[in-house]
Amino acid sequence: MNFPVIKNASYVLVDVPDMVVNNGTTQTLEKKTNSESEYLNEIKKHLRTFDEVVAYPPNQTYIGNLPPEELSNIKRPWHLNKVEGADRFGKFGEIMTQSEFYGLLKLSDVFDLVILEDSFTESVREMFKKHPLLNTRAEELKPGEKIEDIEKLVHENIAAPIYQDGKLVGCVKRAHEFDENLSSHVMLENLSVKASGVLALMHLMKNSKMDGKDIDYLIECSEEAVGDMNQRGGGNLAKACGEIAGISGATGIDMRGFCAGPAHALITASALVKSGIYKNVVVFAGGCTAKLGMNGKDHVKKDLPILEDCLGGFAILVSENDGVNPVVRTDIIGRHTIADGAAPQAVIKALVLDPLARNDMKITDVNKFAPEMQIPDITEPAGAGDVPTQNYKMIGALAVKSGQLERKQLPEFVKKHGYPGFAPTQGHIPSGVPIVGYGIEHILNGKLDNFMIIGKGSLFLGRMTNLFDGVSVLIEKNKGLKEEAPGISKDEIKELIADEMKKFAQQITE
Repeated sequence: MNFPVIKNASYVLVDVPDMVVNNGTTQTLEKKTNSESEYLNEIKKHLRTFDEVVAYPPNQTYIGNLPPEELSNIKRPWHLNKVEGADRFGKFGEIMTQSEFYGLLKLSDVFDLVILEDSFTESVREMFKKHPLLNTRAEELKPGEKIEDIEKLVHENIAAPIYQDGKLVGCVKRAHEFDENLSSHVMLENLSVKASGVLALMHLMKNSKMDGKDIDYLIECSEEAVGDMNQRGGGNLAKACGEIAGISGATGIDMRGFCAGPAHALITASALVKSGIYKNVVVFAGGCTAKLGMNGKDHVKKDLPILEDCLGGFAILVSENDGVNPVVRTDIIGRHTIADGAAPQAVIKALVLDPLARNDMKITDVNKFAPEMQIPDITEPAGAGDVPTQNYKMIGALAVKSGQLERKQLPEFVKKHGYPGFAPTQGHIPSGVPIVGYGIEHILNGKLDNFMIIGKGSLFLGRMTNLFDGVSVLIEKNKGLKEEAPGISKDEIKELIADEMKKFAQQITE
């Protein structure tokens, strides 16, 4: 069976300290309920500089400069052990500055909703000229507006403010006077996921050396709902991002599943390619402003920096089997069904043990597992523990219970079959897909034979069901192209039809 392959992946981060303060849900809610709180007074003292964000070891791992194996050897907490000489650009993508991102926000806006101050626009245009992907698009940034006009729009609640170093430099206007789904807050949120998604797509196209006309289908799998009062989640961010990124040959759709969305999207993309409907499908997502500083109160309380200061993004290219790149085993799919229940052990059994057992494989046959890959520096101070390690322990415990592993081997299993968490807590971003970039590389250079992506989602957040969700898929080394079993050719079918028609005609005449 010729399975589809994963050809390439990109990963991007956007450092947005001012957006942490002004757009993260934890902070905006605090302003509404307790505007004089100590937390709001302290938060700005805990924001990192851009250089600190770039030098943060998990961020270097995310963009491709520091393999996860090496991250494991760096002492935690990682913010105290910076990577010397860290580069903002990596083989998978980049860490973008906030100013550049505001320019990309403007570039992604097709309804003239983003307004930037004139001198600030000029400074961003100069930054674009030096950027390897945006240097050809610097002149698309039109002259900005006077700060007085921006202040007026913000003061009259027509627009949401945009700040740089605490100074007003622009705004995002509402798209409708009465529609809450097109309010300035929502438009800033949706344009942010769009712009960061565009950045991920641009890096994927660069990494893949592909023309935008060669991509057939886009699946956008972030957590934002794009629409108006008559269809709140109608979409389509996929085509909206493709338009800006120059992927002119594609159509596409948005796919939502909370944190499990990317894994669902990857499986869907693989099925579309395997069926022959499309040759090249891209799965991608931008970042979530709501989750900026989500655990900020716990970080500030423990005198830590605000570590949730970046928007995240990724893109993955799924294509027809080329005989070289890792294949997506569409016959080894784990799925958490409605009947499975939400007990952690039941979830892991459905997503890991069951799909492997159906294909005569053991848990120990999988080289690496990629469940929720959140950075433990972020989650531990908030009381959530080391999420990836917890998942590896549950998988190992299931291997012990099923007789595939001895209990004394459990600690070694966690180290051997897992990676440290290195993805930002952007909801959908950590769930399995961060491993793909290194997974492709390690399979091609012989370090790995396979890895399993595990996506899990909390469906109860939408208050429509108490159900949990999850899907998984195995990616493995390509064993080369195999010829499909010979079938009947079109010419043979025509001959058979002609013969039958002749027989039918003879019957009539007789």
